[in-house]
Amino acid sequence: MDDHVDVWSGELPGLDPRVEGIVVRLQVLTKYLDRHRDAVLAEFELQWWEFKTLHMLRRGGAPYRATPGELAKQLGMSAAALTSRLDALERRGYVERSHDRDDRRKIFATLTPAGLDVWERGIGEILRVEQDLIHELSSSDRIRLESLLRRLVAATEKSG
Repeated sequence: MDDHVDVWSGELPGLDPRVEGIVVRLQVLTKYLDRHRDAVLAEFELQWWEFKTLHMLRRGGAPYRATPGELAKQLGMSAAALTSRLDALERRGYVERSHDRDDRRKIFATLTPAGLDVWERGIGEILRVEQDLIHELSSSDRIRLESLLRRLVAATEKSG
């Protein structure tokens, strides 16, 4: 990373080497976490989009269900694209769809026991990778880094 920053500092006189060093390192960490997450999901024969859909169902708490419209909104996608996802997850036995007892027009997608199991095993491994990485820092460094990242994220939220 230092070589990268040195090269570009010589090529772009206005480049702030500290900014470049921070941004490049954040990109490397993101790639590292993505690569390891994908490796974990491959062990469970899951794609990221499948896991993310199961994740959204799980995050709502028991009974781990949501309407397709709610899921589409949480995932930032169209209802049609979500229907395709639910079809695939239902075929794998990870999700089941059912009609609301009081309003048959309303449909719920619900995490099945198999879906909950594969999500729990996957998230456990993903969290282990994240914890192993972050625990390279001391407790006080972790607190400081979290605070600094919170400020940067807040700045992005202000600017849109």
